[in-house]
Amino acid sequence: MHGEYKVPGGKLVVADVDVVDGLLRAPRISGDFFLEPDEALDAINGVLDGLPAALDARAIGVRVQAALPRGTVLLGLTAEAVGIAVRRAITRASDWRDHDWRLIHEPPQEPALHMALDQVLAEEVGAGRRPPTLRVWEWASPAVVIGSFQSLRNEVDAEAAGRHGVEVVRRISGGGAMFIEPGNTITYSLYAPQSLVAGMSFAESYAFLDDWVLGALGELGIRAWYQPLNDITSDNGKIAGAAQKRLASGAVLHHVTMAYDIDAAKMTQVLRIGREKISDKGIASAVKRVDPLRRQTGLPREEIIDRMIAHFRTRYGLAGDRVGEDELRLAGKYVTDKFATAEWTARIP
Repeated sequence: MHGEYKVPGGKLVVADVDVVDGLLRAPRISGDFFLEPDEALDAINGVLDGLPAALDARAIGVRVQAALPRGTVLLGLTAEAVGIAVRRAITRASDWRDHDWRLIHEPPQEPALHMALDQVLAEEVGAGRRPPTLRVWEWASPAVVIGSFQSLRNEVDAEAAGRHGVEVVRRISGGGAMFIEPGNTITYSLYAPQSLVAGMSFAESYAFLDDWVLGALGELGIRAWYQPLNDITSDNGKIAGAAQKRLASGAVLHHVTMAYDIDAAKMTQVLRIGREKISDKGIASAVKRVDPLRRQTGLPREEIIDRMIAHFRTRYGLAGDRVGEDELRLAGKYVTDKFATAEWTARIP
């Protein structure tokens, strides 16, 4: 069994392993990481040999860490990354380049339709009727997108939203509220088979699925990293927030909203940003917590998007595509039956 795991911001870890009678046998860890002393690799392979194959990545990582010789230096990998690579081998996880990735980047669409397209395209990928897809969103109107489990009244000032013409919609994934104005954000979704994140916990898969974004931002001159659970941040502040949903159909939906520009005054009027959420970041102001890409790069939004797409294409391959007629028809039905209804939007009042 063969598994690979690219450590976010680090190196590739490869695990080749057999499973005999429920135990790991003949493990071989390799990769382009740095490890000192040399015998530390023998210690890693030695402790893996005979471990129960049912152990999760964290438990494997604990055993690997305990087996390392005193003074071992790990560069570009962690003990838990070894565990993830082993779990990906055992679960026969797929790699990015095992898939024929498609790109959808279409003209602006209304907020409720975006919510519906996320569900439809994820379901289509899970059913095997659509290849894994990267979709870059364009917004036709202002919106607040709240997480699946958020309280509507706790998150949004309805009077201010109405005054500013901001539509409120609810997505199918968890996480926090997003304030959207056309041209001021960069939003994208990944629709992938769950085999791509096999062997990973939710927390581990967040950073894994957005590692390409860190690479793209690096090419734009931004030193960015993943801040658990779901933020992409830089030395100057938060750049983006991610959310994820794993569907029963066998797909993972992962979407991210990045701040390109921000009307801070309007955002703080429409969103009821809790004091605890700000204080746990050690920051007095929600506005200061976010640092938009426009200020950090000085580039037009369209150029940033083009360069992000180009980075993804170079790294994993990407062919142009569009939303199919049947997919669009089903999304329209989802809008009518679900995403544009008060029952869904206010399902948690």
